[in-house]
Amino acid sequence: MATAAAAKKKTNKKNSSREGKFRHALDTCSKNGDLAGALALYETAVAEDLRLSAYHFNSLLHILSSSIETLGDEASTRSVVDAGSRIFDAMVAAGIAPNEATVTSMARIAARRPDGGGDLAFDLVRTMGEKYGATPRLRTYGPALFAFCRGLEAEKAYGVENHMVSTGVVPEEQEIAALLEVSAKVGREEKVYEYLHRLRSNVRHVTATTAEILERWFRSKPAAEVGSSNWDSGRVKDAILKNGGGWHGLGWLGKGTWEVNRANVNADGRCTSCRQQLACVDIDQSETKKFAESVASLAMEREAMSNFKKFQDWLDDHDNYDAIVDGANVALYQQNFADGGFSLSQLEAVVGELSKRFENKWPLVILHSRRVQALMENPHNRQLLVTWKSKGALYTTPSGSNDDWYWLYAAVRLGCWLVTNDEMRDHIFELLGRSFFPKWKERHQVRYNFAKGNLTLVMPPPYSTIIQECETGSWHVPLDDKCDDEKLRTWICITRHESHQASCKADLTGHSVQTITESEDLPTIPAKCANNSNSNSAGRVIGKRKERPSTF
Repeated sequence: MATAAAAKKKTNKKNSSREGKFRHALDTCSKNGDLAGALALYETAVAEDLRLSAYHFNSLLHILSSSIETLGDEASTRSVVDAGSRIFDAMVAAGIAPNEATVTSMARIAARRPDGGGDLAFDLVRTMGEKYGATPRLRTYGPALFAFCRGLEAEKAYGVENHMVSTGVVPEEQEIAALLEVSAKVGREEKVYEYLHRLRSNVRHVTATTAEILERWFRSKPAAEVGSSNWDSGRVKDAILKNGGGWHGLGWLGKGTWEVNRANVNADGRCTSCRQQLACVDIDQSETKKFAESVASLAMEREAMSNFKKFQDWLDDHDNYDAIVDGANVALYQQNFADGGFSLSQLEAVVGELSKRFENKWPLVILHSRRVQALMENPHNRQLLVTWKSKGALYTTPSGSNDDWYWLYAAVRLGCWLVTNDEMRDHIFELLGRSFFPKWKERHQVRYNFAKGNLTLVMPPPYSTIIQECETGSWHVPLDDKCDDEKLRTWICITRHESHQASCKADLTGHSVQTITESEDLPTIPAKCANNSNSNSAGRVIGKRKERPSTF
């Protein structure tokens, strides 16, 4: 009790000091957004020779940076910019090193200067490491970037982005949209194309603001004039296949006015406006190769190298699988009850369903040797496992191994489906640290459930809800609708008149006329085909198998 009273007395004494009163008043100004009050406090502190701390300086700059955007006249804005510069200079003169938050606040203030604001803000960011040992973040670059974009100083805006990339800072939707818009306004159509692809790779769904920027560009006269009337369709298709589907990146295709419509995409992935089939986008071939190499490298660091190398060699000779099955995950599904255990019957159901699905072609089941040894004690189990082994449908991982490495590597290496409900969030998956891992899982993971003993396999979606570039030159952009039902999501469908007519003709005849739409009986490709098949598009493959629905 005495200790609490002493602490309260100490606090009251601290608050009654000049520094304490100043801090309390400053916090009140910050809470209320009182710009005039904060500036008056600072002038009083200077006049009274009050020693200010890093907290005081940062609070003052934060209040100024938060208030300056609401000022309506140039004189007031310039006055706040000058005040911010004085406070910042006083902080440095006092021997207090600005941190990233300090520089960010000062950059926001400097960027609002009517003349040369962007240059001042960018200079702060460029020199903060050398002068103050501070590291910029995305928010630190924003003031300079947006100032240059507002002033239509496109080259300077590109310079800010280049500096961001050099420091490992990745622009997000707001920054990319600003760069795209300034590129459109100054007539840099090749940069519009570049930043549209940057949106595609960095953003799954666009906000309403970004959607309006895109629509204005595609409805503009310069947009109608860019592009080529003739292109090598084979080269475009090859690029789409190499990239994993959904884009080619070879530049604007087609000529003439764009038709820009709001539309939906049906459950099968077909646009309700232009009737084109959207692709299920995979990671590209180079990413797939690097991913497989990364998994193998990490596996051999943590497994007995000879064991995993043996598996790699075995897989080289047994690479004709359309699906890999995480055996333990399937067999232990919902077995956490009194009589539960390792349900081989569930695993048998999955294997049987996949075999039927692939016209009697067997999947590959990965099981640990400990599990197999225990199962072999039962005659029925032994007969089933021997059959799988003889059909090449079973690989037994050695004692002491982690079978997660084996089924993940097999699925990545062969580019096929992976049957597991594992969320792949454990430490071994965190070690991969790949930004494209979620995209790979979306395209390759097959989930399952047993409702009242009946198996349902939930296949990867028939299309990806991301920005897509078609081989005819058209675009589809999903909006961030926050919708639970994908069929209700709004998309921007962007086509040229000729491409739209070709798509409609293909839809009626069942034959492709420079379009990704193909006849209805052509199958959605299994994941492995996206990178390895003789494909006629990134999302479809010519072959004998029938159309694969999203669930069965």
